[in-house]
Amino acid sequence: MTNHWIDIKNSDCILIMGSNAAENHPISFKYVLEAMKNGAKLLSVDPRFTRTSAKADFYTALRSGTDIAFLGGMMKYLLDNNLYQKEYVVDYTNATFLVNKAYKFKDGLFPGYNADKRKYDKSKWAFQMDQNGVPKRDKTLKDPHCVFQLLKKHYSRYNTKLVSKITGRRKK
Repeated sequence: MTNHWIDIKNSDCILIMGSNAAENHPISFKYVLEAMKNGAKLLSVDPRFTRTSAKADFYTALRSGTDIAFLGGMMKYLLDNNLYQKEYVVDYTNATFLVNKAYKFKDGLFPGYNADKRKYDKSKWAFQMDQNGVPKRDKTLKDPHCVFQLLKKHYSRYNTKLVSKITGRRKK
């Protein structure tokens, strides 16, 4: 989180993952409660049922260490169901930037991996640039090389069956 705690009161949905903010951060948690009074939903994802979980609108317990798979499933759901603010994504993120055509993700590795050095040559991950050195963009988010489409492709594998298997949670 890069914004101030106070800004939480303006949220409409808050995810607290692996933290008992109600007990460990009571000053900041008051802004969560304020947001909830204004209709915000609180999601608590934690292997333990905590005081934060007791306050949450939605609670789920995961196997320890499986939070990234859970977030991957959430990303897929949000992307598949257009539950993101398109105007914000287009105007204020790099989602419209076009990535080098050499960029791929295969067998869990990104391009440019050197197994001997155990390092990546990240030049293959660079953005496509125009003649002025400015990243090329696709504001429609449809180009297969734009960050948004690559993000969708990356998270497409996080279906409910896989996420449930990894996290230990059944689909309801």
